[in-house]
Amino acid sequence: MKDPRIEKLANLFVEYSLKLKPREIVAINGDAVAAPLIRACYRAALRRGAFVVCDVVLGGVADILYAEANKEQLQWLSPMMLYKVRKIDASIGIWACENTKALTNVDPKRVALTSLARKPVMKLVMDRTAAKTFRWVGTQWPCNASAQDAEMSLDEYEEFVFGAGHLDDPNPIQTWKRISKEQQALTDFMNRRRQIRIVAEDTDLTFSVKGRTWINCDGRLNFPDGEVFTGPVEETVEGHIKYSFPAVHSGREVSGVRLTFERGKVVKAEADKGLEFLRAMIAMDKGSCYLGEAAFGTNYNVKRYTKNTLFDEKIGGTIHLALGAGYPETRNKNRSGLHWDMVCDLRKGGEIYADGDLIQKNGRFLNKRFPQP
Repeated sequence: MKDPRIEKLANLFVEYSLKLKPREIVAINGDAVAAPLIRACYRAALRRGAFVVCDVVLGGVADILYAEANKEQLQWLSPMMLYKVRKIDASIGIWACENTKALTNVDPKRVALTSLARKPVMKLVMDRTAAKTFRWVGTQWPCNASAQDAEMSLDEYEEFVFGAGHLDDPNPIQTWKRISKEQQALTDFMNRRRQIRIVAEDTDLTFSVKGRTWINCDGRLNFPDGEVFTGPVEETVEGHIKYSFPAVHSGREVSGVRLTFERGKVVKAEADKGLEFLRAMIAMDKGSCYLGEAAFGTNYNVKRYTKNTLFDEKIGGTIHLALGAGYPETRNKNRSGLHWDMVCDLRKGGEIYADGDLIQKNGRFLNKRFPQP
């Protein structure tokens, strides 16, 4: 029997997140493991009158690339990839795989080569998104591999994923409209602030957000959503931070990450596991050692770490800071082939200050108009 939440999610994407119009071109991308949601999104998009491009990926293709490709092949960027991003109006990305650890033993330098080659694609997506000529939304399909990472059964993980998106509500679209209003209150408040300080265990970090724009992430991009983000002024980041959870990138896990910043740049990187990979990513290009994003996690339906950044960065009462490329709509100017979100948990003793005023303690905003547990 079909799970009705799958249809709810597909309809939410086309009606609320993307607001698809007749004759617009939408690309649906996903691993074959996510076939039920891919089909539901395809059906929902057609019913909206859109033209649909559907690209289904087979598991193991990336493994073959890194195992067999020479340097020239790793650095090759398909012109069709760029053409597609230039022509489509919207995109639905569905993330799923059979093995989240498939790339664990790949040489990080080979991963970096491919990431650098795809930098123009990332830039084009970000530029078009900022110019509001392109909309996208991405989500996680509850598959066995991700359930194993989260240390849950598949049934438990399905409940976690759909619960994080409020898909058990009678009308999830109305729920997300309410969340949007609450987060907008926080966004408006932050857009009047200039300086941020984060204090937690082995963490004391400051940066300027003067002249930068805070963005309300309310289910129209990543889904499930629940964050408010900006781009720090690049050379103002000072201090040190200890990330609470393992940071996952390209299937590689780095735990115990500790970074020290001076004049915006990472000057010291430490980790309990995966240090070589961490340092390789930080050294990828000129922008990979600077922060491109700072964000509050505001989804209090997400309460636990699952080794999946989509959910982990949204945990209510956390903050995440991304190394590498910033989003142009925030006015951040950092450009890089890297964008790596890392999460700091503030729910036990953490504090956030804005212009010297305490605005969050132990993961709870002091202003009741802002998102609350």
